[in-house]
Amino acid sequence: MRDVHCHIVFGVDDGSRSLDESLAMLHAAREAGITQIVCTPHCRGRHFDRERIIGNFQELQRYAGQIDMMLGYEVYVEKLLDMGIEHARDYRLGESDEFLLELPTGLRPTNLDTVVYRLQGQGLQIIIAHPERYSYVQSDLQYAYDLVDMGCRLQVSADFMGAGMFSKHGKCAKALLKEGLISYIASDAHAVDDYADFRAAVRKYGSLAEGMLAE
Repeated sequence: MRDVHCHIVFGVDDGSRSLDESLAMLHAAREAGITQIVCTPHCRGRHFDRERIIGNFQELQRYAGQIDMMLGYEVYVEKLLDMGIEHARDYRLGESDEFLLELPTGLRPTNLDTVVYRLQGQGLQIIIAHPERYSYVQSDLQYAYDLVDMGCRLQVSADFMGAGMFSKHGKCAKALLKEGLISYIASDAHAVDDYADFRAAVRKYGSLAEGMLAE
């Protein structure tokens, strides 16, 4: 079972704060049935430190055991534009052609079509991180349909399983799943407790929560 989005690399973003916490998360991932982890630290802001991320990932990888662990990034669209889209392949998920793209929560980027086109021109398969959190998708699912029509795959984060009945992102995630727009459910784990929601997603949604494509 593959987890395509998590923040298990310690000391690099708002996820794991220490090696010990990362090791506890590794244990929780194993208990949830995860056999492959794509580590996706945030690539955003001026404090992004790729060398530190690589070093901490390599240290954690030594403890992975039977879990296949690879490094990728959750790349914020504005950071991508700052770095230059021509460098996008340096930030893909492991050695695959998959690219995890994070969008703003408030307003859909006016240049998103161009960004997607240029990424696809590099042979990248774009995965949109947690569209259920974007207010424009919550207001109108047509934005999600548009992304799928553009060739993007959509990934929801398992924390919607624990969201209350009035949660906007919880309602949106369930609507996206009902419409068949979701290709992946990921843990998006920032701490040990987040794997409880992933286990619940596995029980309810099966292969989607295994990081597999929707049928």
